[in-house]
Amino acid sequence: MIIQALAFYLFALTAIAAGVMVISARNPVHSVLFLILAFFNSAGLFVLIGAEFIAMILVIVYVGAVAVLFLFVVMMLDINFSELREGFLQYLPIGALVGIILAAELILIFGSWVISPEAAQSIAAPSAAPSELTNTHALGRLIYTQYVYLFQAAGLVLLIAMIGAIVLTLRTRPSVRRQRIAEQVSRPVEDVIEVKDVPTGSGI
Repeated sequence: MIIQALAFYLFALTAIAAGVMVISARNPVHSVLFLILAFFNSAGLFVLIGAEFIAMILVIVYVGAVAVLFLFVVMMLDINFSELREGFLQYLPIGALVGIILAAELILIFGSWVISPEAAQSIAAPSAAPSELTNTHALGRLIYTQYVYLFQAAGLVLLIAMIGAIVLTLRTRPSVRRQRIAEQVSRPVEDVIEVKDVPTGSGI
């Protein structure tokens, strides 16, 4: 238990520090690297509570795809961040107003936080015996049986988003030669093949 507690505090403090560095680092590449560190520590916290499948998904999807994509985009785009910071004072009053509203909401939420009397009893009650199913197996049975329609709807939303991103980023330039299958198939034979009547013995 002591090792688990130490690991929890280590992962939690590192994740919080990495999250603070994400928004406070001046270099955007460093921000993405701190974001990857926060993802890894969050995966460690999931492993501690027994959700190893979610931890691996977090590492594979967010670290292996999303964060690396952010890193490549930031490194490839030559963005002048000094020009972006010039209008910071212009939006400072609006940002301060939004921050004050969020802080007031958090104070109201935590100020009215009440622990249910049944919570202590449920914590002290003995837990049920773990089943023979693994974490991944149980999660798969739940998704593909009870929430199968929501799972398919999420897939359709991602498909529409992918098609929309392709359509928005597709650019047609006259200098780029593209294959047009319909024009190739509809061309008459006379324009494609020319038959020469070469007399016998008068070839090349």
